[in-house]
Amino acid sequence: MNIFVTGLGCISPLGFNLKENLAQLRAEQDGLVRSEYLESRYKSEKFYGEVKMDTSSLLDRINVSCKKGLTRTDALAFVAFDEAINHAGLTKTEVESHDTAFISASTVGGMCLTDELYRDANLNTETSEYSGSYNCAAHTLRITKEYKIKGITNTINTACSSSANAIMLGLKLIRSGRVKRAIVGGADSLAKYTVNGFNALQILSDKKCTPFDSERDGLNLGEGAAYIVLEAEEACLSKEKYARLLGAGNTNDAFHTSSMSDTADGVTACIRQALQDGGMAENDIDYINAHGTGTQNNDQVELTGFSNVFKSIPPFSSTKSYTGHTLGAAGSLEAIYSILSIKHNEIYPSLRVSNAIAGFDVSPVAGYTNDITINTVLSNSYGFGGNCTSLLFGKV
Repeated sequence: MNIFVTGLGCISPLGFNLKENLAQLRAEQDGLVRSEYLESRYKSEKFYGEVKMDTSSLLDRINVSCKKGLTRTDALAFVAFDEAINHAGLTKTEVESHDTAFISASTVGGMCLTDELYRDANLNTETSEYSGSYNCAAHTLRITKEYKIKGITNTINTACSSSANAIMLGLKLIRSGRVKRAIVGGADSLAKYTVNGFNALQILSDKKCTPFDSERDGLNLGEGAAYIVLEAEEACLSKEKYARLLGAGNTNDAFHTSSMSDTADGVTACIRQALQDGGMAENDIDYINAHGTGTQNNDQVELTGFSNVFKSIPPFSSTKSYTGHTLGAAGSLEAIYSILSIKHNEIYPSLRVSNAIAGFDVSPVAGYTNDITINTVLSNSYGFGGNCTSLLFGKV
């Protein structure tokens, strides 16, 4: 069965829509800054992939019936969702149809309101307008209600592979005949909660991150939202199609709560699953959009996984060097960047890479490349607990 990508929508540190994101990727301009809007003691000490607008202004950008209780995560999700369905030309009837699924993802959810959550949970104040907004599914419920979605809905939280798994579930729902189309992706905003957590793990860099560089010293946290419209072939015969979703793989190495096994068991297995699911051989992959966080463990393990699967490792890069790690939005945002690579036959590089990691005779693509044909892209997302997901996209 052919499953096509017919719509894309995103908001990220690179811009407020798909067009702005593409322009920044091509210009090799990252969106990493000292935070302006985050309420944290570390806002001026670290670099963040921050969407360049305060929450109130973000809420002003969305047209919804009720904005009471909406969080920054909600606002980001609404912006990207609306662009995706409009980009796909979905009608109101199609969005509301039982044949349309909506699968979203988040890790932070309403916990971006860390202080409000603390006060509400400890009964320090009257119940606030956000009391129903703290869980990771809040944005999904808000969008479902606003757009009167009647089909299958779900919210996935598998840490940093969350929205990649939302895309995989959409693939499975269409293949099984349960729906004709699926709107899939995720959203996460910066939060004191996650900044403190990642800082406690000592994996936040004080500099702009350098994935796959020998001197890498950690990640930059980011925020954003991204959604993809997937449609079965019979549901989109006359539509413009941007790519095919060929296959997906998911494994869990269960090695450690916050790192992956040195032998890359999960990484290796999920890539092989995706290739098998998509009917592709290892030499069919033209480019890999790597998970590439910039931490010591992640990049070393991911390269080990590549070496286990590929006799000759394809060109690869990490677009987290542009956006930072957007957590629950990372899988879908990077899937969109992978689709743009296929659509335009170009690779967006890993920024700021100076020296290859010792022990591997490969380096990521270090400059914008548009003299290459991209037919197939592997997009990788790995989460805490070793939840590893690979998505395989192909040219139409």
